[in-house]
Amino acid sequence: MPILVRAATREVRSYAFDSARWNGYEPRADDIIVATYPKCGTTWTQRIVQMLLDKDAAPKPMMMPWFDMRLFPFPLEMMMQNAASIPGRRQLKSHLPYDALPIYEGVKFVHVARDGRDSAMSFHNHLYNFTPQMFERADAVNMADPKFGGPTPRAPADPGAYFTQWINGADEFGDPGAGFWHMENSYWAARRDPNMLLVHYSDLKADRDGEIRRIANFLDIDVPASVWPAIIDAAGFDRMREQGDTLMPNAETTWEGGAKTFINKGTNGRWKDVCAKEDLAAYDAKVKANFSPALANWIERGRLGAGDPRGMAD
Repeated sequence: MPILVRAATREVRSYAFDSARWNGYEPRADDIIVATYPKCGTTWTQRIVQMLLDKDAAPKPMMMPWFDMRLFPFPLEMMMQNAASIPGRRQLKSHLPYDALPIYEGVKFVHVARDGRDSAMSFHNHLYNFTPQMFERADAVNMADPKFGGPTPRAPADPGAYFTQWINGADEFGDPGAGFWHMENSYWAARRDPNMLLVHYSDLKADRDGEIRRIANFLDIDVPASVWPAIIDAAGFDRMREQGDTLMPNAETTWEGGAKTFINKGTNGRWKDVCAKEDLAAYDAKVKANFSPALANWIERGRLGAGDPRGMAD
């Protein structure tokens, strides 16, 4: 087993995520963890990493282990067993901050960030379109949890109204450690660690080829030149949405409309037309209060606009 560099320094338990579920993690020295705040390009990046590892762009189900998710309809032990049975190099997923995860020698992290306003718009679509079965499952878990003791909060139909909630604490989903502000600060603090790569959603949109090559280089994955065009094409939003039923074969049990709801628009800037001016001013104030100037610049503009995070001073 790889050497433990640092144990988790905090516990996080939100309506959906629980850091204690990582206690049974048995790492491999070449594991890859895609770790993000929700709706920042997680699935996009997972698909990219999947294709890089396979050296193949053919669509297949994305069934990466996700230990911190506490709303699955099957026991954690089953997921741990499935993770142990995966041959070769593994990809795992997390929506926890860096300080709530154990760090092992050799295990690499790819953290993907996005402007909080864009993430909130996408998160609204994600939460509002849960199926009745998903709400029933989430309610059962949280009503039985002494920390919450009640049903899981519902998102309002209006995305602007949801952003009002998001900017006033709904981003935390029941635990400040799971919130947007703490999440991004935790990965920003580790941006120069050799096991960490920071990727930005806007950069993936602006230069998909270049960003995928950055990810491949960081993960030490050599891909034949003949395969690159297919990977770049398959990582496009339209292609992923087209292949959504194959990539996410069980999505219809979680979202109304299945994979096409989950892989929704892939656009930025929707908040400009739906969010109240006072809420956008509140967002700006929270950015100023919670982020350093460099982190705020990077969150809004990405590496291509603000510079490489590794070289940016706070």
